[in-house]
Amino acid sequence: MVLNVIICGGGIAGPALAFWLVRLGHRVTVVERFPALRASGAQIDLRAQGIQVAKKMGLIEQIRSQVVDEDGIGLVDANGKIRACFMANKSGKGAQTFSSEYEIMRGDLVRVFYDATEKNVEYIFGKTVERFEQDEMGVTVHFSDGKTGTYDILVGADGQGSRVRKAILPPGEDPLRHMGLYSSHWSIPTTSADSKIAKGCHAPGGRLLMKRTHSPVESQAYFQLRDDSEAMRSMPKLPVEKQKEFWISKFKDAGWEAQRLIDGMQTSDYFYSQEIVQVRSSTWHQGRVVLVADAAHCPSPMTGMGTTSALAGTYVLAGEISKHPDDLELAFANYERILRPFVEEIQKLPMWILRVMLPESQFGISVLYFVLGCISYLRITELVARFSREEKGGWELPDYPLLNHVGEKEGAASS
Repeated sequence: MVLNVIICGGGIAGPALAFWLVRLGHRVTVVERFPALRASGAQIDLRAQGIQVAKKMGLIEQIRSQVVDEDGIGLVDANGKIRACFMANKSGKGAQTFSSEYEIMRGDLVRVFYDATEKNVEYIFGKTVERFEQDEMGVTVHFSDGKTGTYDILVGADGQGSRVRKAILPPGEDPLRHMGLYSSHWSIPTTSADSKIAKGCHAPGGRLLMKRTHSPVESQAYFQLRDDSEAMRSMPKLPVEKQKEFWISKFKDAGWEAQRLIDGMQTSDYFYSQEIVQVRSSTWHQGRVVLVADAAHCPSPMTGMGTTSALAGTYVLAGEISKHPDDLELAFANYERILRPFVEEIQKLPMWILRVMLPESQFGISVLYFVLGCISYLRITELVARFSREEKGGWELPDYPLLNHVGEKEGAASS
């Protein structure tokens, strides 16, 4: 049975799901509201189940060829002195540490999945889903260009602000868990002061500034701020120049390399600012419409599991469709039943941890650095990682013979 599938969102999850579906013989169209492939963004990583899915896809070597050569993450004080350092676990065994063995720029991972699917998937850029209606025969989609189309499945892979999700949730439900956290990132020129160790520095007022280097000519700068006032929620919607003014005003006295990062912000062609939230939807599907990745269950960047949960979710959804192509309600229900325990586990992020990790006072920063310095000196995180199970939260990927067959075939072809 060949299904006609429309995926709204051409980031990571959309093409990853398309990868599985076309190799199961289904017809897939991906619509993306940006006018071209959005191969940009911050540094992300694969961990645990995400690495396993990439191996099943047969794309792990393509991903490995694009990884950022990051040896670890260090914390420095306002004067630049290293107070703690956590090295990446590159042994190929056990769990990942703060830096993953598979650190990669978002745009590079998007390109890997796009390149793996572009010959068999129809990509349409500069277009998105405006609204839809569905019945037992199909789902009729109305696009932003005024055209319509009828499909067997509509997939919402349109991120944490998903419009597809809004259309299927009960009226009045707000699935966003506001965490009182905001983040911005942009590119800066690499200098001789940069290295393979990413560095972060805390400043009083719940502030963190950070830099990471991904190429000899370009690095990344990050500002993060803890502020739980409701007035802050409108900040990411301001014009970009106003957003930059806001971040500069908050960090101009932060110390360390704040001025260098601010100077880079003012000249960078790339800048992105957002509220950090979790998405906790009461349901991930309705009829022929189903949500994946951040649209369904964004865990937030603070967990380090966004990309991994996205890949695990697309794998499970495709696997359940492979088992029940003629009963989509059952396939979608099984997808949610199987994946939700994993999502709920990785979304466990108590608010007190955020207060500890982004202290309000200089005393709090000193305590944090003392504790992390002791852990770093004793190499506790490296030892725990080396002898821990790879599966995050103890959740193991289900086995789907049809998908495994595809992965093995693709893996052999790429070796």
